[in-house]
Amino acid sequence: MGKTQKLWNCKEGTLQCLILVVVWKVVSGQIHYSIPEEMQKGSFVGNIAKDLGVDGKHVSERGLRLVPRTGMIQYFAFNFNSGHLQTTERIDREEICERAERCIISFQVIIESKLEIYRVEVEITDINDNTPKFSLGKKKLKISESSAPGSRFSLPKAQDPDLGMNSIQSYQLRGSNHFSLDVQTGENGARHAELVLEKSLDREEQSVYDLILTATDGGDPVRSGTAEIQVIVLDANDNAPVFTQPVYKVSVKENVPKGSTVITVEATDLDEGLNGEIKYSFEKITEKNSKLFILNSTTGTITLIGNLDYEESSVYEFEVKAEDGGGLNDLTKVIVSIIDLNDNAPELAISFFINTIHENSPTGTVIALLNAQDKDSRINGELTCSIPNKLPFQLKKSTDNFYSLVTHNDLDREQVAAYNITITATDHGTPPLSASTLLSLHILDTNDNPPVFAESVYSFYIPENNPRGASIFSLEAKDPDWAENSRLSYSIIEGQVRNSLLSSYVSINSETGVVYALSPFDYEEFQEIRFQVKAQDRGSPPLSSNVSVTLFILDQNDNAPVILYPSPPSDGSTGVELAPHSSDPGYLVTKVVAVDADSGQNGWLSYQLIKATEPGLFTVGLHTGEIRTTRFFLEKDVLKQSLVILVKDNGQPPLSVSVTVTVVLADSIPDILTDLSSIAVSVDPQSDLTFYLVIAVAFVSCLFFAFLLVLLALRLRKWRNSQLCDSGSVNFHGVPASQFVGIDGVRAFLRSYCQEVSLTSGSRKSQILFPVGSCTNTLTPQPAPNNPNPLLILGESNTNKEDTVTDQVSL
Repeated sequence: MGKTQKLWNCKEGTLQCLILVVVWKVVSGQIHYSIPEEMQKGSFVGNIAKDLGVDGKHVSERGLRLVPRTGMIQYFAFNFNSGHLQTTERIDREEICERAERCIISFQVIIESKLEIYRVEVEITDINDNTPKFSLGKKKLKISESSAPGSRFSLPKAQDPDLGMNSIQSYQLRGSNHFSLDVQTGENGARHAELVLEKSLDREEQSVYDLILTATDGGDPVRSGTAEIQVIVLDANDNAPVFTQPVYKVSVKENVPKGSTVITVEATDLDEGLNGEIKYSFEKITEKNSKLFILNSTTGTITLIGNLDYEESSVYEFEVKAEDGGGLNDLTKVIVSIIDLNDNAPELAISFFINTIHENSPTGTVIALLNAQDKDSRINGELTCSIPNKLPFQLKKSTDNFYSLVTHNDLDREQVAAYNITITATDHGTPPLSASTLLSLHILDTNDNPPVFAESVYSFYIPENNPRGASIFSLEAKDPDWAENSRLSYSIIEGQVRNSLLSSYVSINSETGVVYALSPFDYEEFQEIRFQVKAQDRGSPPLSSNVSVTLFILDQNDNAPVILYPSPPSDGSTGVELAPHSSDPGYLVTKVVAVDADSGQNGWLSYQLIKATEPGLFTVGLHTGEIRTTRFFLEKDVLKQSLVILVKDNGQPPLSVSVTVTVVLADSIPDILTDLSSIAVSVDPQSDLTFYLVIAVAFVSCLFFAFLLVLLALRLRKWRNSQLCDSGSVNFHGVPASQFVGIDGVRAFLRSYCQEVSLTSGSRKSQILFPVGSCTNTLTPQPAPNNPNPLLILGESNTNKEDTVTDQVSL
């Protein structure tokens, strides 16, 4: 596996991993320490930081830590201040390893900064901390007085959990010279003692012997244990019990329930009566085994009273003694083998895991380290770890059921942003058991996708003469990346349009991609603008894409046709075209040539004859502008013909221009001069339209003069009436002039005063009286004269009658 390195920068719960190079290294070597058992908590085991090549001052920074093993006591820990490995619990070798020759506690150490795993072994050495001990403090041994010298009798076995020299090395017997001790060494090195009869026994001489059996180990200091052996001498007993088998072997499943019969041992005795009655009992059984099995002393049936567990012990050995009523006995060995069952499901422990990873992480990047364990043995304890197929990950086994979860294929956050990885450990038992754990892995975005436009080339259209600052079109690019890596800004790559900078014509909103026109476009100046738009994200480093844009300018009918021929003379006169008198119908007199700067329909021109001196004499080609004759010339035709040609384009609305063409009916230029000299200089005949216009103007002028005359007559009439009023005898002195303006002034004055008027019908002596009481201070009352001036009365006078009428008038 390749060597790599990884750097993590974690902040506020969000792990942001900058992976420099990928790593996974399993160290093949092992670190080995050896310590004695029963050390105090916190005792020094070894300088593991130094042994791993890690500076002790930077242990925590390097991420040095132990990998815990599921369901087991953690006996060791790091001292991060010193880098030492220390004990966390008191270690009892006999409790952990029982009678195993080597007691080794192994665990793994991870250096997270390097992602290296080391296997560490701590061997626990035995010390002489256990004293030999007999299960029974006093043992009664019955021997028949008829036993011959040299007979052997089994003695209780002392138990010492220690190993080697610290275990039982010798037995001593004291108390009587009738007996001696013979120590035998078994295949496994265990020693057991037998009592040997040296002299014949006589019950009548001595019926009981009290012996002391001492078991001594070889430790330092030496420890020993004693048991009291009481030998009871019995009367003669001819036959001793005999087991049917010297060794009983049985295999039971570890899940056998309590109360089940394990095996039944059987011994026979040829004696009758009391000497033939057999009692069974355990002999040389450990305290642990005595809690699992019980023996029926009468039937020899061994019953299970505890729970068997193959993982704790696969074999149980003990001895059973059959003793008759006469004190004779026999021993047999019982071996109970436990059949392992697949009763333990695998266990998965996650030792290391990162929940986020960059999508550009190289293949082989370590995501997690995990340990799979199964307490079963052999095939039931063999495990297979797996993950679902079609995932870009792979499980690699390292050592001691350690697995690493690494990337197997390239990751792409834009396709899958997160993975739920189920790791399953399955054993090979029948039926198989399994355990699983779920890891949620989030893929962090990297700026690995440039912006993408929907199309590779864009074309847009805009009519010319657009308003300044108008929105033309908008572009949008997509970036499948996340957050800042997907935020885009738009810009136009600078170029030129003709001889001007592109930036003087168009601009783009960097956030929205909307393109604006900075000035009106003129189709006649340029028909299209080609440029490139750049979309760039805000990643690091930024990625960008360009797209070509063609902006087509649509023509509008903003140019009127221009006459090229006949060109207008500079002095304001018109050109002259010749038409021979002998011209046939269809004769080409001249051609009007015009152009239009617009294009398409807006540039299509049509020609019309809108005015002619002799209508019907000439015609103009609708699309060619050719002026041709339509008939033969006649003598009455005017020699000088004026033609007004209208040139119109096909735009909406159409634009037009007109030109006047003068055609002279003559065969040559001298003829022109002769004909023109004979023509009196006169004004050209007016057309009917001009005639009607003159009549209309004259009529309107007459109406205006008539209106003025009527108005003048009315004014004169009013003036004459006012003069008649002024010539009467009524004299208004002292009244402001503003109150006597014409007839209306008199009326206004009379409205302000009450006067008494006396009128006599048919008499010219009528008079007006001004009473003093009814006058205002404006006028001074005067007596009526004897001969008053007559007051003008309109109407006829009646001389035959005189009626005096006196009216009180209030005006």
